[in-house]
Amino acid sequence: MPGTVRLERDGALAVLTLDKPPLNLFDRPLLDDLRAAIDDVAGDPPRGLLVRADGRAVSGGVDVHLFDGLTVDDAAALWRQLLDLIHTVEELPLPTVFAAHALCLTAAFELSLACDLLLAAESARFGLVETVVGLTPAMGGTQRLAERAGPARAREFVMTGELYDAATLERWNVVNRVLPDEGFDAAARDFARRLAEGPTRAHAATKAIVRAQVEGGACAADERVPEVAGGLFATDDLKGAVRSFLENGPGHATYTGR
Repeated sequence: MPGTVRLERDGALAVLTLDKPPLNLFDRPLLDDLRAAIDDVAGDPPRGLLVRADGRAVSGGVDVHLFDGLTVDDAAALWRQLLDLIHTVEELPLPTVFAAHALCLTAAFELSLACDLLLAAESARFGLVETVVGLTPAMGGTQRLAERAGPARAREFVMTGELYDAATLERWNVVNRVLPDEGFDAAARDFARRLAEGPTRAHAATKAIVRAQVEGGACAADERVPEVAGGLFATDDLKGAVRSFLENGPGHATYTGR
């Protein structure tokens, strides 16, 4: 895809890359390109999505020119557009992985929190620094950070506007895995590819059950299990994997996403 965002499909895996040097600032062209790329993924789903960035930063955040002169109604409309983008990412029926190799601020970090899993290089740093312009994060970052790290940590993160390293956010259960800087991009691609080549429908069921638990607790998730997990018995992947297990033992099944 031309412009500030690239979308490449490599077998089961789609790779979305922010590419607006030097800092991948979120301005209107990047947001429009990102929306188009996510719509492409949603309209023709791969079996896994990796979101990454080129350059010395994942993103320096939002281009503040985007806010200049906005009215209250303009801002509300913008937030609704951005949250709709976040919801589209969250609802993708496939594993989504965000790879942060370096500084990751505001909108980019909020996008990462909409993904299923967040991988970070050892030297990556993260921040929701909207306080420097008198704003609070409006792309869903605060509430999704609270979901992962708890409300007190979310308040600290947003109110201080400080930067936090990958190791700290791994302790807070925000970052899933911290990987060495050396070879980070290749390792992130390999990780995302393994998920993409797995039982896609089962991964989607996992996402549905976790979302039900987050929104309504364990009992609400229990109510979803018969439908979403039971439905997997109609998939080619489950049938083939059961046969493979019985005939060859564990670890030999291959999946097609059907």
